[in-house]
Parts: sequence; structure tokens; C-alpha cells
Amino acid sequence: MGGADALGKAGGMRKRIAFLGTEVRTHSHSQHFLDRLALGYSWRGGWQEPRTDIASVYIDQFPENGDLGRDRVKRYGLKLYPSLEEALTLGTGKLAVDGVVIIAEHGKYPRNEKGQTLYPRYEWFKECVKVFEKSGRGVPVFNDKHLSTTWARCKEMVDDAKRLKFPFFAGSSLPVTRRMPSIDMPHNVPLKESVCVAYGGVDSYDIHALETAQCMSERRHGGEVGIRQVHAMRGQNVWKRLAEDRHADTRRLVVSALTRSHNLPVEGGYYTGKITFDWARKTLPNPVAYFIDHNDGFRTTMMLTSIRDFNYAGLRADNGEIVSTQMYLPMPTHGSSTADFFHPLCRH
Repeated sequence: MGGADALGKAGGMRKRIAFLGTEVRTHSHSQHFLDRLALGYSWRGGWQEPRTDIASVYIDQFPENGDLGRDRVKRYGLKLYPSLEEALTLGTGKLAVDGVVIIAEHGKYPRNEKGQTLYPRYEWFKECVKVFEKSGRGVPVFNDKHLSTTWARCKEMVDDAKRLKFPFFAGSSLPVTRRMPSIDMPHNVPLKESVCVAYGGVDSYDIHALETAQCMSERRHGGEVGIRQVHAMRGQNVWKRLAEDRHADTRRLVVSALTRSHNLPVEGGYYTGKITFDWARKTLPNPVAYFIDHNDGFRTTMMLTSIRDFNYAGLRADNGEIVSTQMYLPMPTHGSSTADFFHPLCRH
């Protein structure tokens, strides 16, 4: 297989990408990405034209109500292919694009016993690998959000990318969106613990909460060294655990993160009470929480609640300072008409 020097076709030519989406409807991830990659997006006070061309589109599902896939293909003059393989080969039988974008989020797919939606991220990635192997070269692949639903599949995907020597990217918009305040965790500082208080559903939004925490906490001294264990809980069991003596620092971080939120419960235009741990326990009675113990003794607590933003707080071990911020998501129907936090995620 060719390495980095064999990834593109020609030095100064515009790169061509294959766009693979599960469905395109209003506010689906495929809609967010496809519009920006085809039309462009606002960037630093100007309009950023696309710097790549969409050579092919594959869409898996066309919902009866609200489908935008065919509309977007026609609007932007794109080529819709009936299969993933043809989208990568442009019907030639060999790889004919310079990159692949996999947006396997939204659409009607089965769930497993854990409640995870079985989006075809792994299956589509493996189809790409087949084309790469047949063609004797690979190209960069971007996968929206987490890789798959099991550790074995995720590891296999990463191992394939290493084996065939093609760049493999994945992730969420949270690490690259704007922050309020605009801060970063100082690099190489000793951190003791972190908290992310966020919202959304299990399997769909917990990845965003995890990346909110990790993009800050991985800057700690020594970097990320792996996870020892994860304990997930729901409802009042979360608050009971947090009330234990060993979680005194965690309680401080929860309160600090909540003070960064712009979506706390209100009455008559203002908070229903002072933002304290007891207030949070009463006001947000049904959270989902993940208590994550890292191999270096660091601890991360992620909470999904009924608020509508993503807030981080980290405790420095050297001076006791709490570093906190909100990862700002101008969400459509909640203070914005477009999901502009996808702009930096599409920056290329």
C-alpha cells in the first residue's frame, strides 16, 4: 500500500472527495456537512469557499417526509451513486477519489440490547478498506463521531488504518467549537480531576460530553495514559454517589461547570435558586453519569442532564485553581438559525 506520498493524485490540483451519508434531512449531520463542503461557510469575517470538490455522493436512506438528499444533489450539481464502492471508484473499478467522508448519523437503524443505534460506520469503513486493498493505495478517511459500538470493532478500524497507512480522523464538533470564555487548559499542568455537565441522549450525546472533557484534560502533565474503569449510573444514584466524602472536589467542579451554563432552569426570568450542589440535586433529578478512572489516578465525571449546553471544569493539582468554560453550540431553534459549530469541523 502507498503511504502519505501516494494519498493524493497531483500536487497542486484540487482534491476530490467521496461523501457517504446515512440520510440528508434538516439538521441531520449529513445535511450539516454536505452543505458546508459543497457551498462553503462563514469564517473569520468572510466566506470560505470549499477547497475540495465533492466527486461523488452515496446516501443510504431517503425518508418519505423531509428528505433533502435528492434536492442537495441537484442543487449542487453532484453525482449520486447507487453503492458505496461506486462512490469511491466513480464507476471505474478502482479508487478514484482523494478522500472519504463518512457521516453515519441519523436515519432508521436497529438498536442493540444496550440501546445503541447500529449506524453502519464500521461496515462502511470496511467497504472503504476493501476498495483501498483492491486499488493498492489508500486515502484519508474522516468518520463523524465515535467509530463503532464495540471496542473490538473500533480497534480493528484503527488497526486497518495503520496497516494500510492511510490517515484516519474522527470526532465531534465540541473540541473545535468556540468557548465562553475563550480559554484552553494550559499545556502540561498537573490536573487532579475534571467534570463535564452536558445534555442529550445516551449513545448520541455522551460522545460529545466525553470529547468536551478530553480535549481539555488530555493537555495535563503526561497526557492521556488510558482508562482503568468506567462506572455508569442513572437518577438519584448519581447524586448519592456524588454526596460521598470522597467526591468533595467533584461536587465543586459540578457547581463550577453549571455556573458556565446559559440554560439553567429559571422562574420569572432568573434562576430558581443559588447554584449549589443541593440546588443541582433538586433541580436536575434524573441525570446519567459516567465515572471514569484513568490509569494515572486522574478522574473524569460526565453528566447528561436536562440543561442544553456543554460545560467543563477541571481542578489543577498544583494551585487548586478550577479552570472552567462552556463549549458554545449555537443550536438551531435555540438561539441560532444554523449549526455554525460545524464550520470549524469542516475546516479543510
